[in-house]
Amino acid sequence: MDPRRINPLASLLNPETLAELDAQFMGEALRQANKAYQAGEVPVGAVVVHEGRIIARAWNQVELLKDATAHAEMLALTAAESAIGDWRLTGCTLYVTKEPCPMCAGAIVHCRLDRVVFGAPDAKGGAAGGALNLLQFPTLNHRCEIAAEIRRDECVALLKSFFLERRTEKAS
Repeated sequence: MDPRRINPLASLLNPETLAELDAQFMGEALRQANKAYQAGEVPVGAVVVHEGRIIARAWNQVELLKDATAHAEMLALTAAESAIGDWRLTGCTLYVTKEPCPMCAGAIVHCRLDRVVFGAPDAKGGAAGGALNLLQFPTLNHRCEIAAEIRRDECVALLKSFFLERRTEKAS
């Protein structure tokens, strides 16, 4: 599915401009991931964009909030719903530094996001084409356009650095 068909803003853009915007918004998701890193959380950041502007930002806060559902995506969706004033997030794009897990992918489908743009793939647990693809599952009531591996190297490097530090700390 062509993202320009389902996103009115994207329909005004050529593919190169859309790719530039995706990279730019992923930069903000990376800034959010760095906040998670600094807080000792798995460094995943997310932003939700509506009509060309960021309406929600979030970073993983599972440890901080002692809440297994406090993934960056879930927190960003809640903030975006508040900004829009509805649980339906049609016309919105989620930018996230790591491929969404099944929990987050289920919420993304339920919220009816138009697009999901992610950085680091997750072959073991990703639900946007890694281990499975819930975002485009044929029998669900909604399917999202997916743009994968945007600023992949930066997103992967941040995650690798975080987990290397954790393994080094445990070995000491």
